[in-house]
This record gives sequence, structure tokens and C-alpha cells, in this order.
Amino acid sequence: MDKQNYIHTIFASISKRYDFLNSLLSLTLDKSWREFTVSVSGLKPGCRVLDVCTGTGELALTYAKSLFYKTRVVGTDFCYEMLVICKQKLKMKKIEHALVPLEADTLHLPFKDNSFDIVSAAFGLRNVTDIRRGIREMTRVIVPSGRVVILEFTHPTNPISRGIYYLYFTKILPLIGNAISQNRNDAYGYLPNSVVTFLNKNQLKEMMEECGLRDIEVYRKIFGIVAIHVGRKGARGQEGKETI
Repeated sequence: MDKQNYIHTIFASISKRYDFLNSLLSLTLDKSWREFTVSVSGLKPGCRVLDVCTGTGELALTYAKSLFYKTRVVGTDFCYEMLVICKQKLKMKKIEHALVPLEADTLHLPFKDNSFDIVSAAFGLRNVTDIRRGIREMTRVIVPSGRVVILEFTHPTNPISRGIYYLYFTKILPLIGNAISQNRNDAYGYLPNSVVTFLNKNQLKEMMEECGLRDIEVYRKIFGIVAIHVGRKGARGQEGKETI
């Protein structure tokens, strides 16, 4: 089984309990991280927003809520089972008009160049088989001066924080996650490993620049284990900044 099919199998197997487990294992901090991400995305009324690797649609719904459900957000994911959960949430909340879930691969987005003002990804980019190509696709579909926004786990620079972080993600989280989800595919063994082996914040920033993004700002949360990168499409301006 190739990596893409393996990842698809992983997420399909945990789709029904994905939101609950993420909330539990992050001590509900994932909600505040998404809200902060939207707050620094440059979102304005009428913005055209695409959320790739949308999963069950949590970040896309956060955008939609911030737009008072008046502007339709698009969410794409290659895992049909995750999108089923997303559609169920939309129906339950009676906000089907606010979000369009589409089954699509981030490496081959089915949109024309310059179609969106904001393209985001939350906790999904590390699962894309070619991260650089994924960022290039995200950049392709935003308008000039549009923003690519990436919320991801990263590597703490403080040795103590880093030690606790690695212990939790490689030892504790797999035990709790797999036990609660009763998953036979070791999803919560794969997911922590994908976090630990992902790019650090500086490497991700450099890759975004190589893909045509400028003025990249980096916001770190909770001792640097989470980072939000925001970059603009277009000519190089200021060097950007980093905020803790």
C-alpha cells in the first residue's frame, strides 16, 4: 500500500471519532488555535475562502462562523469518510449553505488560478505526500496578495518543552488515542510520528517562500508546539515577523 492510500485508510478509520479525540487529546485547545488562525488570516466580509485538508470541516466552519454564515466557504479533502462527518454537522446545524465540502486532492486542486482570497490548512499539510507541491497548489489558487495560512504542530525550541512534547506525542498519545478510538490501524501511532517528523517552523517558512509566498508571519502557541504561518502571494516586501 502506498503512502497516500495508507493515510486515506488511517483517516477513514477514525473519522467518526476524530473531532472528539482531537478535542480530548489537545485539552480543547484546538478550538482556540483555529479561532486564532482565522483572526490572523486577514479575513474580511466577502472573502473567498478555501480550506484544504479540511477533514470534518472544523477550520472551514470557524471561517464560516466568522463570516456570520453569509459567505460560502469551500472545504476540500481526499477522504470521503471525513467529508461525510462534515456534511452531517452542516445538516445538524442547518448551515449547509455556509460550506461546500468537496472531495479533492490538495496536490491537484480542481480550481482555476487566482480563485480565492485565503487558502488554509489545519493539521493536515503534514499528511500530504508532497508538501512542497501542496503549498504550490495552495499558492496557485489564491489571488495576488492573497494569503496562505497554515496551522500545524511544530518543534519546541526549549529543551524541556521539547522533551515533554516528544514524550507525550510518541508515548502517551498513541496509547490514549488508540484505546479510546479502538482503532486497529494504529492511527494514533502514525499521527504522532507525522508530527515529530514534520518540518520545523523555519523549514516550513523557507518552503513557503520557495513556493512564491512573501511577508511570512509566524505565530507560536503553547510553548512553541503549535505554529501558524501566514504568507502573501506576490512580490517580496518586509521580512515578516514571529510572535509568541
